[in-house]
Amino acid sequence: MSTTKYKRVVLKLSGESLAGEQGFGINPEVVEDIAAQIQAVHAEGIDCAIVVGGGNIWRGLAGSAKGMDRATADYMGMLATVMNSLALQDALEKRGVVSRVQSAIDMRQVAEPYIRRKAIRHMEKGRVVIFAAGTGNPYFSTDTTAALRAAEIEADVILMGKKNTDGVYDSDPNKNPNAKKFDKLAYIEVLQRGLQVMDSTATSLCMDNNIPIVVFNIDEHENLVRAARGENIGTTVGGQNNG
Repeated sequence: MSTTKYKRVVLKLSGESLAGEQGFGINPEVVEDIAAQIQAVHAEGIDCAIVVGGGNIWRGLAGSAKGMDRATADYMGMLATVMNSLALQDALEKRGVVSRVQSAIDMRQVAEPYIRRKAIRHMEKGRVVIFAAGTGNPYFSTDTTAALRAAEIEADVILMGKKNTDGVYDSDPNKNPNAKKFDKLAYIEVLQRGLQVMDSTATSLCMDNNIPIVVFNIDEHENLVRAARGENIGTTVGGQNNG
């Protein structure tokens, strides 16, 4: 076991990261690769919790924009995160990594209800915990879920695994070849500049609780374990040096 900076991490995955190049649905090969990376983090002796989005299946905001009731659209998005969480759990357990899905919406046939102290106990016993169904409330994103759960379980950091993005830039690098990448950012700078790290509610929650955020590219196989070890990778928001 190598020396690691963090003892407990929350990994935030977008739903799109499970879709691969197809852009929608769940790609088993991609999920298998992410599970392998999580297994490597688990092997380092780091407590690992995961929050996964549902945008590869359904986006509440998109449904709302087309006239659907916002609360209904958001609840549908929460159900999409449960499907992604179960897929991730299946891939982890095929690798021998014991995991538990905890859902903020009660559905006992497929997942445990979210109980903070039970989640912590699972991690103390060496299990990976996957938080599903967001916060259980409409109008809150899975970014906010990651910030909230990180605060509740006293995680050291939020690791934001992004698809095709290796950090935070001052503009879209796909559109602007001169876009500048940040190595470190203060929370307040993210909010003031409107940088697309997390939504403002999640960023504010991290700032209030001094939870650093590391944004990195999860497409490269070793990046997750490198980020969990505390290596200099991607962009770090907040932490001891900023925020």
